[in-house]
Amino acid sequence: MFDWVQNLADWLVYSGFNIGVGTKLGDALNFFIYDTIKILILLFIITSVMGVVNSYFPVDKIRNFLSRNKLFRLEYLFASTFGAVTPFCSCSSVPLFIGFVKGGIPLGVTFAFLITSPLVNEVAIAMFIGMFGLKATVIYVTSGILLGMIGGSILGKLNLEKQLSPWVQGILANAKKEKDFEEEKIPFVQRLPEIFREAFGIIKSVFWYIIIGIGLGALMHGFIPTGFFEAYISKDNPFAVPIAVILGVPMYSNAAGVLPVIQVFVQKGIPIGTAIAFMMAVVGLSIPEATLLKKVMTWKLIAIFFSVVTICIIISGYLFNIIL
Repeated sequence: MFDWVQNLADWLVYSGFNIGVGTKLGDALNFFIYDTIKILILLFIITSVMGVVNSYFPVDKIRNFLSRNKLFRLEYLFASTFGAVTPFCSCSSVPLFIGFVKGGIPLGVTFAFLITSPLVNEVAIAMFIGMFGLKATVIYVTSGILLGMIGGSILGKLNLEKQLSPWVQGILANAKKEKDFEEEKIPFVQRLPEIFREAFGIIKSVFWYIIIGIGLGALMHGFIPTGFFEAYISKDNPFAVPIAVILGVPMYSNAAGVLPVIQVFVQKGIPIGTAIAFMMAVVGLSIPEATLLKKVMTWKLIAIFFSVVTICIIISGYLFNIIL
């Protein structure tokens, strides 16, 4: 879907700017251009689709279905599974998070999607099978979905809705006021301009968060050497898993981008559980993601979200090392 964006980024960086292929600056700039265009397109598409959903579908019924009180509720499984089948990285999942919150989906269920979406997707699964085999892939996919369910369930129990940013609180308040498009029977074609205006409004409000977040990710992607991490997460270190997770959080990449690095880690003797924990931290948590989330959450909520997911990833890493 986004091959043309990658081709455009390649042409701009390597031909237009005449920067060498494989250089740190070239890799960083290519990453920045590609992800910026891709995320802005996704943001517009997703917010537009959610605008249609909010206007014409029974969101109240969906919200009621997803709000039933049970210990391990099916909505967490649905949200995590939906996250697993959507090809979004951590930063491009944020626009859908906004749409879920605006649609009235419970915050814990929304977090379940946000956790799983960057961790598991079809590209990562295909690469994982080729690199580590079917058994490791099944365990990886299952753990990614369970991680979303458990993390979302924990966060949902904490009643954190008040920790959403004032901007989101305003969106929720306006959503209640601007109800009744269905009742007014406004034709879909007439409704489209308003949907697009809302989509552009959201893009405008989060634009600089996206630019800053992807810029940080591009710098980390292009200038942090792989060998820097290998010195700290060898198999002889009993604290390798938490160290790997802590080292992975500042980075930013999607699963397909970091898997070749993980393969190198494993080939050099780093336990697969430690390597996968590092990968989950890179794709599921990142400073760029925190920058984007600041638009929709308070720092307190971001800290709680990161802490819960970090603990779950560390536990998963140790379990991977035992099983595999």
